[in-house]
Amino acid sequence: MKFEKVWLSYDQQADLLIDERGLIADRDDLIRHLQEVGYYRLSGYWYIFKKCNAPDAKDPDDERFVKGTTFEKIWNLYTFDRQLRLIVLDAIERVEVYFRTQLAYELAKETGIFGYLNSKNLPHFKNDAYDDFIEHCKKEYKRSREPFVLHFKKKYGDTESMPPYWVMVNIMDFGTMLRLYKGSSIEVRNRIANEVGISVRVLESWLVTLNTVRNICAHHGRLWNRGIGTRPIIPTVKKYPEWHEPFAIRYDNLLGTLTILSFLLEKVAPDTSWRNKLLDLLETRSTDELNRMGFIEGWKESPLWKSWVEKHNSIKEVS
Repeated sequence: MKFEKVWLSYDQQADLLIDERGLIADRDDLIRHLQEVGYYRLSGYWYIFKKCNAPDAKDPDDERFVKGTTFEKIWNLYTFDRQLRLIVLDAIERVEVYFRTQLAYELAKETGIFGYLNSKNLPHFKNDAYDDFIEHCKKEYKRSREPFVLHFKKKYGDTESMPPYWVMVNIMDFGTMLRLYKGSSIEVRNRIANEVGISVRVLESWLVTLNTVRNICAHHGRLWNRGIGTRPIIPTVKKYPEWHEPFAIRYDNLLGTLTILSFLLEKVAPDTSWRNKLLDLLETRSTDELNRMGFIEGWKESPLWKSWVEKHNSIKEVS
C-alpha cells in the first residue's frame, strides 16, 4: 500500500482534529501542545477515543472522535503516562543496580576480578557470542567518560587494558549486563536468583522484560495500554500460589510487569515507598483506564498486592 499522508502545519493539524474529527479543544492550546509533543506521539493517547474503537463501532475506518471527547482528557492521559514512566524507571534503576552489584561480586569471587577476559570463566556464551560481548565491553570502556573510569585509566592504564568487574558492570548497558548474566556459570546464576527467591529461568525472563520496559521508558514511549513485546514467566502455582490465587497475575499486561517490580523491590529495597507512589498515581485513573493496564476487578485481593494496598489506605486515613 502506498503511503499517502502529507505534511500538515500545526494549524492544519488542529483544524483536522477539531473541525473534521470533532475534538473539543481550545485551538490555541491544542496548537501549543502539538508543537511541544507532536501529533504522532499524542495519537497513541487519543486512539481509544475514536469512533472506530467504540464498543458499538460500525465503521472500522471512522477516524472521528466519540462525541464529547475533549483534548483535556487526552492530555491528562498523556501526563499520567509520563508520570508512570518515571515511577517505573525508579523501580527498574534499583533492581538494575542491585543485579549489577551481585554480578560483579559473585563473578569476581568465583573467577577473579578480571575473570570476564577469559572465555572459560563465562561458559554459557555460545559460538561467537563471547567475542561479541568482549568487543562490546572494549568499546564501552574506550568511550566512557565516567570519572571512576578516567581515574582507573590514569592510575592503572599503563598495566591494565581493561578494568575489574566492579568497574565494567557499571558502564555496561542493561542488555550487556543481561548477556553477562546469561553467560555466567549456573552456580553464579543460581546464587543470584536464590537471593531474590525465584528460579534462574524465571529471573532471566524477568530481566529481559525489564530491559524492554526500560528502553520504552528511556525513549519516552507510551507505557500505558500497550503490550510489552516480551513474555516474563509467571512462577508456577505449585511453588508460588500467591501469583495465582485468588487473583491470577498475567504476563501480558502492565500489571504483570509492575507486580514483578514490586516482588523484586521487596527483596532488594524493602524500605522503599515506591508502591505508595504508584498507588497514589493509579488512584487518579478511571476504572476503564486501569482495566487497560490489567488492573481488573479482584487485583487488590492478590496476596502480592493486598497488604500494600491496605497499608497505603491506612496511611491516607491517618493523613
